[in-house]
Formats: sequence, C-alpha cells, structure tokens
Amino acid sequence: MTVKPKKYLGQHFLKDERIAKKIADSISYKGYSHILEIGPGMGVLTKHLLRSKSKVTVMELDPESVNYLNRDFKEIHIKLNTSPEWFRIIGADFLKQDLSTTFNNKQFAIIGNYPYNISTQIVFKAIQNRIFIPEFSGMFQKEVAKRITAKEGSKVYGILSVLTQAFYSAEYLFTVPASVFNPPPRVESGVIRLTRKENFILPVDEALFFKVVKTAFNQRRKMLRSSLKSFNLSDSLKEDTIFAMRPEQLSIAQFIALTQKIASHVG
Repeated sequence: MTVKPKKYLGQHFLKDERIAKKIADSISYKGYSHILEIGPGMGVLTKHLLRSKSKVTVMELDPESVNYLNRDFKEIHIKLNTSPEWFRIIGADFLKQDLSTTFNNKQFAIIGNYPYNISTQIVFKAIQNRIFIPEFSGMFQKEVAKRITAKEGSKVYGILSVLTQAFYSAEYLFTVPASVFNPPPRVESGVIRLTRKENFILPVDEALFFKVVKTAFNQRRKMLRSSLKSFNLSDSLKEDTIFAMRPEQLSIAQFIALTQKIASHVG
C-alpha cells in the first residue's frame, strides 16, 4: 500500500533513495540528540535518519501518511534494531505547533523535503524558534533555496536572505531534478544547510531590524533614503553614505549597522 500524493498539501514524494541519503547526511548530528523531520510522507528520508541513531520525531499533517508510517515503520524498527521510543510520529501542522514543548526545551535539528507552498513559512518559524534549533537542512524549490543562501549583490538577495543569514550560516549543497519525484514538480529543487551562528542574538532591537529589512526591500530599486522615508529620518541622518545605497548592496552587518543608526535617531 502506498500514499497517494495530494495536490492541496503540495505533496511530491521523493523516490530516489540515493538522494534521500544525501539529504539525511546534510546534518551533522552534533550538539543535539533529537531530529525533527517535517512532512515525511512515506518515510523515504526517515529511514536514513533512523540509521543515524538519533531520536527521530516526524511531524505530518496528512492522516493517510500518518497511518502509513504507524503501520510500516514498526517493521523498520525491527530491521534497524532501534528502540520504539527513538521514533515518534506527531500528526500535526508544524506551523501551528508549539516547538518549545515538542522536545521539552531541548536542542533539535530540523530536516525535511518541504512542501513548496509553505516552505518560506517554515523557515520563518524556525528563525522565531532559533534558540532551540542549531541546525536546519532540507529540500526546497530551487528558487527559494537560492534566495535563502544568496549574498549581497545578487539579484535574488532579499528579505528571506537577510533574515535567515542574520542568525544562520547558509550553504547551498546540491540541486535535485524534478524526475526523482512522484508526481514530478514543474521546477528543480535545491538542498541547503543552515547552521546557527555562535552569536545569534542581534545587537539591535529585533522587531526594528525586521521592520527595516522588510521596508527596505519593499522598494528594492530605490536608495535607502527613499525606501525608508516612513521612518521620518532627519536630513542629517540621510546624508550618511549608507542611505545612498540600495538594499541588495548591504551585507548582514551593514543592515545591523543601519538599524542601529535608525534606532539612535528614533531614540
């Protein structure tokens, strides 16, 4: 018995075991004992995670997939000689889950073949819960994976790039063709790895930082003195050379410095 992919859930099931293993190997398994897989489907990635000897929790919204995993992964435990308490299935929506209670405030890694339609929301939720998440890897639509990992100066560098890389080091690992999925998506996929920075607490007000970044990129073709005019900047502040730049030119450090300048002005 197999699970039928559901379009409304954005399901495209990976069917290539070699690629599944490469994705499983994209996390280091260091510094934490728990792994959370989002959207396991029929468990093609899950099997390789269980071989890591880490405690694996999968979170799946689709009831049919949950039933499949509950039935078939009892046999996987026997084959891999793993204890049942090392594998847990949660039938829930990741975006609505309180992650502080999932592992009792312990550190855990996130991995998955993420549904394209909610992948950006998954990243932002991970950022919000970064105190628990030292590592985050998995597969995205290639366009999104490139945006997450883009550096300043790139045409795809934007809000998602800055807000992710403010807290995580981002690496684009490899591209996955559409042909290895059932059903095949219309685009290629990309696998990335995010590793939490040692100093992941911003030296500025986080809410203001997010607002500055989002406001700047909402008019990405304009210089900052124009795109940030809603902050009521003084003429003297706008003379600072950073305000003659466009948002895609600024590094993460420069966005932090920009936020500090605005905070000082507002204060």
